[in-house]
Amino acid sequence: MDPVIIVGAGPVGLALSLALAAQGVPSVVLDEGAGKDEPRPARSVVLRADMAAMVERLGCTTLRDEGVRWVGWRGMRRRQLVRHLTLDLGLGGTEEWSEDPAAPSAPAAPLHIPQHALARGLRAAIAHQKLIRLVPEARLDTIEQDRDGVVAHTRGPAGTWWRGSHLVGCDGARSTVRKLLGIRFPGRTAVERHAVAALRTELPWPGEALLHRQPPWRGAADEITARPLPDGVWRIDWLLPPRGDLVTPDALIARIRETLAGWCDGVTPPYELIDTGVHTLHHRLARRWRVDRVLLAGDAAHLLGAVGTQGLDEGLRDVDNLAWKLAHTWHHGASERLLDSYQSERRAAVAHRLRGADQSLPVLRGGGGLRTYLPGAARGHDALLTDGHVGRGPLGAPPAYPHSPLAPPYTEGRTPVGTPEGAPVEDVRVTAPDGTTVRLRDRLGQGRLLVLLVAPGTGVWDRRHWRGAGVMPRLEEAVAALPAKAEVLVAEAYPGAPAHAVLLVRPDGHLVAAFAGVHPKELYAAADAARGGSPADDPEDAPEDEQEDEQETGSKAGTKADAKAGAKSGKKAAAKVGVAGVSTGSDRTADMH
Repeated sequence: MDPVIIVGAGPVGLALSLALAAQGVPSVVLDEGAGKDEPRPARSVVLRADMAAMVERLGCTTLRDEGVRWVGWRGMRRRQLVRHLTLDLGLGGTEEWSEDPAAPSAPAAPLHIPQHALARGLRAAIAHQKLIRLVPEARLDTIEQDRDGVVAHTRGPAGTWWRGSHLVGCDGARSTVRKLLGIRFPGRTAVERHAVAALRTELPWPGEALLHRQPPWRGAADEITARPLPDGVWRIDWLLPPRGDLVTPDALIARIRETLAGWCDGVTPPYELIDTGVHTLHHRLARRWRVDRVLLAGDAAHLLGAVGTQGLDEGLRDVDNLAWKLAHTWHHGASERLLDSYQSERRAAVAHRLRGADQSLPVLRGGGGLRTYLPGAARGHDALLTDGHVGRGPLGAPPAYPHSPLAPPYTEGRTPVGTPEGAPVEDVRVTAPDGTTVRLRDRLGQGRLLVLLVAPGTGVWDRRHWRGAGVMPRLEEAVAALPAKAEVLVAEAYPGAPAHAVLLVRPDGHLVAAFAGVHPKELYAAADAARGGSPADDPEDAPEDEQEDEQETGSKAGTKADAKAGAKSGKKAAAKVGVAGVSTGSDRTADMH
């Protein structure tokens, strides 16, 4: 079967190729550049704990070597410390939890890493993968689809046609894939602007990130963020006026000196300036993320980043959501519902994040007015910003998919647990089939459902004794009969779950359903819903989405027309593709648009 074509070799495209390879799916990554990432320490990314764990599972070692997990978070306003959080340096799991909802655990520490170091680590992991082919200097200019796959043409040293089962556009904010599909990308331009500097110095809060609002020194920005990197390097961001003047080198140096002096008792400490830049944030959301066999992910599908939201983190969540669905489709075939659910789930989650950020901006950045004098207003603003940066609340918490088209209907055997259906499960310790004790998160990303049995007391018994006792034989028999591959795990406890509860978990770690005991028929139905049903469940002529606007409907019709018009030529190119998924440009010279 043809590989998946991935357009774009940024972190999202590279991560998607590795996630597919982990599930036995080959891919071709088309890189418009030369295959190297320019070192830019001032261009860094923040990953939430679960996405950092996912990237590490993919084999990226630079997270440990060149990234930093913050030990704490400080919030300051004027001269006062208004918030100080100690962060959990684990991966955000809960081996122990409090029954008191008023005593939540510490937030999991985000991971901060230069983007070029992340990309380099992903490329190094790809070098050990036989299922991934990286193609530099390959610029996409044509996409054709037919009912069996996708044909793409790239320009470069030699014009080339590529044949794939699907194509995923991970090619950034100016996505060629999105433009070729005619998909609109509405939103707001220059929502925020930041002057950025990466410098090596000593600050009074080693290992802690800082958000300083309304600093007291003269000429300061309204908001300054300082986030640590390895080797004593800090990334510092100054919020700029929406329509301010250009940031000159002299003005930036003055900001650096004033800021360092303001944090260090009026004396500017020695510093080494490594890199600078101006970072402009936009908020945009593609109208559609899927057109037949072509999909969008990362910045090609959405742009966000204001008030603590993290664009690349959301792009990696696209990968986590899409990879197992593409893998299931590639290996087994799937109903249209499965791939449609990628857009339904992820687009709704990102839209919710964007809506929260856009609603917060006038309150946080407007200034003045009655809200300035309302009791507790400033504290509420500080809490909202903190939550966005550390991964909590509406601006930062991991998304849930409660209204997913993959959600099973309610049945009597269900039981509530501490995780709502559709939300990410807790990273508890579990016993794997080979008898080893691992974290639940370690079993994700392998393309199979997880069935977790909550069995108190199993930790004190040898696995040989309890595997054949109690409900285990019946559960393993039920799991063997499921319509999708699944793995049985056992946990001593799970937040809010009664003894002998059975949790069904998707390959990306989201809870499908929880049952009070072993209910084979209900478990089967939930697993069937989670895989989107069988391909036979699809109607032959599925109706188009009635909410698509005229341009989008036209683009889809045009794509199908192009596919029909190019079917014969596409099949000719595909015949030359072979196992490697490529035909030389000399076989076909006309560029079709």
